[in-house]
Amino acid sequence: MKFVIQRVKEASVKVDDEYTGKIKKGYLVLIGVGQEDTKEEADKYIRKMINLRIFEDENGKTNCSLKDVDGELLLVSQFTLYASCRKGNRPSFTQAGDPKKAEELYEYIIKECNKEIDVVQTGIFGAHMEVALINDGPFTVVLEDL
Repeated sequence: MKFVIQRVKEASVKVDDEYTGKIKKGYLVLIGVGQEDTKEEADKYIRKMINLRIFEDENGKTNCSLKDVDGELLLVSQFTLYASCRKGNRPSFTQAGDPKKAEELYEYIIKECNKEIDVVQTGIFGAHMEVALINDGPFTVVLEDL
């Protein structure tokens, strides 16, 4: 599993010129599901993401979590996080999870995040999406191999 977490001032995702998700201050999270990923692994990633202290406190130190700042989440599935460019010039996606299993895990992640965070918006699994963001910092963290 891979999460690319971007601290944002705002972010949105559109499918066919319609917004499917739009947030203000929080995280835009690109989610890649691999072949061997499980709900238990997803739970570890969710806990880590929600508890990451990458928002500034009153002293300018990165000491606050998403919950501490009433942050919002925009979750976007992105199988291309599993691209391998080792051979040739055309990426291989053989390490990406089976689409049916990956969609189930993506939906599970959304459901679990909704239990913890008040505002959770999403893209649409498997759709061609237009993602826009104002990265705050920029501040980007990659979670993998937890």
